[in-house]
Amino acid sequence: MKIAMLTSGGDCQGLNATMRGVAKTLYNELGDVTIYGILDGYKGLIEGNYKKLKKEDFSGILTLGGTILGTSRQPFKKMRVIEENGVDKVKAMKETYKKLDLDCLVILGGNGTHKTANLLSEEGLNIVTLPKTIDNDLWGTDVTFGFHSAIDVATDVIDKIHTTATSHGRIFVIEIMGHKAGWLTLYSGIAGGADIILIPEIPYDINKIKDEIEKRTADNKGFSIIAVAEGAISVEESKMSKKEFKAARENMKQSSIAYRVADEIMEITNHEVRVAVPGHVQRGGAPNPYDRVLCTRFGSFAAELIKDKKYGNMVGLKNGVTVAVPLSEVAGKLKNVPADDQAVVAARRVGISFGD
Repeated sequence: MKIAMLTSGGDCQGLNATMRGVAKTLYNELGDVTIYGILDGYKGLIEGNYKKLKKEDFSGILTLGGTILGTSRQPFKKMRVIEENGVDKVKAMKETYKKLDLDCLVILGGNGTHKTANLLSEEGLNIVTLPKTIDNDLWGTDVTFGFHSAIDVATDVIDKIHTTATSHGRIFVIEIMGHKAGWLTLYSGIAGGADIILIPEIPYDINKIKDEIEKRTADNKGFSIIAVAEGAISVEESKMSKKEFKAARENMKQSSIAYRVADEIMEITNHEVRVAVPGHVQRGGAPNPYDRVLCTRFGSFAAELIKDKKYGNMVGLKNGVTVAVPLSEVAGKLKNVPADDQAVVAARRVGISFGD
């Protein structure tokens, strides 16, 4: 059997651990298997850039962050566009697959990655995918690998900000990753004891945020921690068309939403506000124990799908059980935080404000 693996899109904790799970299972159960690593994501598949991997390549990588294969972003909307170089990207990817005489291509990635994976599946290639993203916004799985590790990092940031915020009696706005879904901000905000959590799914009213801050001040709480998803939007923005919203964000004078929220608070209160943006730190480092186990489960289950020739599926986790989810059901669908999600309900019950 011949398979190839590639990692696409933003990196995160657990990519290497998951590939290890796939490889070790195939080696242990089939013995005679050839594994290629496609370098730098879909770019490598397009350009025919790959290398043959050995058993020892999968040793010692369970705890290694990043990806041993490299990664890149290749927008799905441009996959069928012939660029100035004249390369037909879809045709080129299929040619690399056929050149290697693959039985299956294993793809690790998030939303955009899965759109292209589904495209390749529809083009007749044998595809099995694995759900990678710290945003946890992939449809068809309760959790993605990398999510829990990123929660640890973001929570640690909030924990450390707490001490300096308390010491100085300041308001801190902490920007957490998540453009379209607020899962990471929601979970790390709760775990870090944030007083206000702003996520894309729940548009905020700056006056409600002011009221919450003033309420805390009246209760002799001299500081406030605001966890803001990088994709958080105001009530006013939620009423805009996509075109209007894009224009508004392009004309925003601040570098990010966290700085805008901070400026808005300072304009309508007398409080001093500071901003912290951990950024790509949230993607880095070793996967935590939870993700190491999850990645091993995901990888080994993917290997079973390959052995059974159950192609065209993503490995997911549903109610604690690993399952095969058809790519056609995953591609193009976003898993947002429901307004009645139990974590949201619990947060409200303990007094956390969502700025609404």
